[in-house]
Amino acid sequence: MELIRVVAPLAHRDALVRLSHESATLFECSDADTVIVAASLHDRLTAEVGVWLTVSADYSAQLCARDVKTLSHLVALRHVVIQAETRSFDHAAIVRSLLTDDEVNFDNELATIRGAYNRPAPPAPLTVWSAQQGALTSDLGVVRAGRTESRDGAKLTYFG
Repeated sequence: MELIRVVAPLAHRDALVRLSHESATLFECSDADTVIVAASLHDRLTAEVGVWLTVSADYSAQLCARDVKTLSHLVALRHVVIQAETRSFDHAAIVRSLLTDDEVNFDNELATIRGAYNRPAPPAPLTVWSAQQGALTSDLGVVRAGRTESRDGAKLTYFG
């Protein structure tokens, strides 16, 4: 499986539309909110896409899950990458646990969630990846960063 990380500023967001037809894309906006920018393209995105989100003290994994769930109802969202300064895998597990219609009871070293709901679940299954040290990990396996290039005002990193 090849994934392409597309990092582009708001002014070059159209790169996502063009590149999404080539391969599975993982979009990150470098100067605006990634989820809002991806949602703004809902009427132009015809291929499945992904988003690359960074968890921080101001943007928790729980908020990421809320935004991912909402975005999945606006665009054909297929992949979500969770990056954090530390423990990306644990943050990704929190996001993954909250993408269901079921009651969530979850526990890891970062969060304890009891009796929570995040309805409605995404309309199609999502693959949640964790990003650490140049590799993406999910239940599909591990893909590693390869070549990079600049095109259409965006920086592209190929994972495979």
